[in-house]
Amino acid sequence: MIRVLLADDEAMIRAGVKAILAADPEIDVVAEAGDGREAVDLTLAHRPQVALLDIRMPRLDGLAAAAEIHRVAPETAVVMLTTFGEDDYIARALGEGASGFLLKSGDPRELITGVRAVAGGAAYLSPRVAHRVISELRDGRMTRGAAARTRTDALTDRERDVLALVGAGLSNAEIAKRLFLVEGTVKSYVSAILTRLGVRNRVQAAIIAYEAGLVASEQ
Repeated sequence: MIRVLLADDEAMIRAGVKAILAADPEIDVVAEAGDGREAVDLTLAHRPQVALLDIRMPRLDGLAAAAEIHRVAPETAVVMLTTFGEDDYIARALGEGASGFLLKSGDPRELITGVRAVAGGAAYLSPRVAHRVISELRDGRMTRGAAARTRTDALTDRERDVLALVGAGLSNAEIAKRLFLVEGTVKSYVSAILTRLGVRNRVQAAIIAYEAGLVASEQ
């Protein structure tokens, strides 16, 4: 079962999201929070695999809660769930260690797909968010590409192979199958890559892979 914590200050929204997730028999909402502080406390109490956080919540907003959860419970993947799609929210969410970003106005099936993806060790952005991020990267890719290539040049050939597949959105299990490795070895490679690149999560690593041209060459 994929254990999920759901945090939103609107009870009706929580009920709707919970009903959508209930359509998947392998997803279990183990706790619900009405604000960010409660979300952090319940994460520590229940240790879910995925925390779905609204951005605008009382006491502690979703972005601050994401940063705190990343610090105290790094094994819990954070997905931001919001009605807001502005660039600053996206950038801040990813910067605080979020592994996914979903819009409440998106297709309900994205919710299940996103939860499954991050629970499996991958990153997930809703298509609308992904388009916005990729467009921004494309606009400035020539400048950032050189810097990204300098960073990835410090990786071994195998680490670059793994990073390219992380950038393509594959989970650890999928990468292991593609490269004929055991999943534990891939997990070790990913941890080493994050450390050597100086990034906090797979989304940030995937952006570097894209900027460095690794994803394009892999595709």
